[in-house]
Amino acid sequence: MESKDYKVIKIEGEYATLLDEESKEELFIAMALLPPGTDIGTRLHYEMLEYTIITDKD
Repeated sequence: MESKDYKVIKIEGEYATLLDEESKEELFIAMALLPPGTDIGTRLHYEMLEYTIITDKD
């Protein structure tokens, strides 16, 4: 399965809208499937059926 990077652009109740950073397609997904601490603006990496938060290291 292909890995992808997303950005959370909207949260409505129990669901989040993710934007695929490469194709710009939107994905509607349950918050229960996302890691704790996910909020609007969070960048996520999806691989092997799991989402992880991408942290920017400066």
